[in-house]
Amino acid sequence: MAISSGGGGNDTPMSDINTTPLVDVMLVLLIVFLIAIPVAIQTVKMELPVVQFEPTKAKRENVLLSVTTTDVSGNEPGSDAYQGASPSGECRIYWNVTPVDSTELVDRAAKHLKREFDALGGEEAAKSGAITPDMLPEAHIRGDVNTPYRCIGGAIYSMQMAGFARVGFISSPFPPLDSAK
Repeated sequence: MAISSGGGGNDTPMSDINTTPLVDVMLVLLIVFLIAIPVAIQTVKMELPVVQFEPTKAKRENVLLSVTTTDVSGNEPGSDAYQGASPSGECRIYWNVTPVDSTELVDRAAKHLKREFDALGGEEAAKSGAITPDMLPEAHIRGDVNTPYRCIGGAIYSMQMAGFARVGFISSPFPPLDSAK
């Protein structure tokens, strides 16, 4: 009687992955989803009312502020001798084209915001949710390229003190790289 002590000289390990557990898990998941999906889709038949909804669009009057400084010689913007904003110059703030100082800016901005708020319905409309933040006016600030941050930061602070929640900046796009040559 002969007993075999090995398998014909092939001692290399098996390199195949056992996929039986993977197939078992996938079949179980398939059965679970086949049972769970019809339960989740079942709904009660209802006839919902049709509502005509027109969003309220208020025409808000945004505030445009221009912030610059006097030039090196102390000349005001707009004068014939003005040579451009100077980082060491005095801050100048313009409401549209009218010059204002920082205290006048806060008062004027607060009155403007109150007038726009009242035009939308005031406190009653705010309590009922008829006034949304995007319906209130915004402050748009244009700053000269050489205007120091202290001037622009002061304008932002003044608008926040007046109650403006949205303050944005207006800038010019950079020129194309080809034209910079």
